[in-house]
Amino acid sequence: MSIRKFHFVRLEDASGVSGCGIVAEGVVFSNGKVALEWFGEHSSTNVYDNLADVEYIHGHGGRTRIVFDDATDDTKKEEVNKDGN
Repeated sequence: MSIRKFHFVRLEDASGVSGCGIVAEGVVFSNGKVALEWFGEHSSTNVYDNLADVEYIHGHGGRTRIVFDDATDDTKKEEVNKDGN
């Protein structure tokens, strides 16, 4: 397994903090851990044990998508709808 790059696309800002559109970028390391860098005035970097935790914490009931950037063409680009809270 290799490192996978992704970005967050927020469809609706439930918290009123991050806004809509591309709000963060991150990587999934080969061991499954995730680093997430938030954009904006109060940016931060967070580390999580796995992508499922990121989805649960930041998915906001499907209002956020994770889009993986490491596809070689658009037909292989993977979008994952978030089902977290």
